[in-house]
Order: sequence, then C-alpha cells, then structure tokens
Amino acid sequence: MSNFRKLIIWQKAMNLVTKTYDSTKNFPKEEIFGLTSQIRRCSVSIPSNIAEGHGRESNKEYLRFLNILIGSLFELQTQLEIAKNIAYLTDEDFNTLYEDSREIERMLVSFINKIKDRK
Repeated sequence: MSNFRKLIIWQKAMNLVTKTYDSTKNFPKEEIFGLTSQIRRCSVSIPSNIAEGHGRESNKEYLRFLNILIGSLFELQTQLEIAKNIAYLTDEDFNTLYEDSREIERMLVSFINKIKDRK
C-alpha cells in the first residue's frame, strides 16, 4: 500500500487547511465556537478522510470515506460563502479558498472514478 502523503490531492487538502486556519484567525471571537470552528473542522475533515480511507482494506471502504469527504467539501464551500456574505472573509481570501476547494473537488471526482475503475 502506498503512502497517502504522496497523493497530490492530500497535499493540496493539507494546504487548504493551513490557508483556512490563517483566513479564519481574525474572525470575531464570539464565532470561535460557531462559524470559525465549523469551517476549520470541515477543512480538517478533507485530508483526514483521504488518509483514513487510504488505510482501509478495500476500495469499497475507501470510496465510502471519499464520499464523506465530498460532503465535507461542499459544507466548507457553503460556510465560506456565508463568511464572505457577512464580511468575515475578504473577497480575496474567499476567492483563494473557494478556488482551492474547487480544485480539490475536481481532483476528487477524478480520483473516485480511478478507484471505481480498479474494482
């Protein structure tokens, strides 16, 4: 079994987590247990599900984790839009995070199809 750390999608997801933490560090303090926490947890879930699924014994199990990941990714995209709409994120930060998440989304769809083809 290869190392999940070598997967470009995992590396990009890890970079997204770092950018997300940086972009949310100046959110209002009253949001620490609200939107800040939710956005951060979603972003952390993305590389975590790649890693956890990679450690499973079957492609079926791996695909289950990748499908969970899609949900987290869409949830993150929604929360980023909310943060932009209420002016917690600048347009520049939003665009960077959103485009990074869309790139991961495209890579994920391709990755899922590749795993499905290995069945």
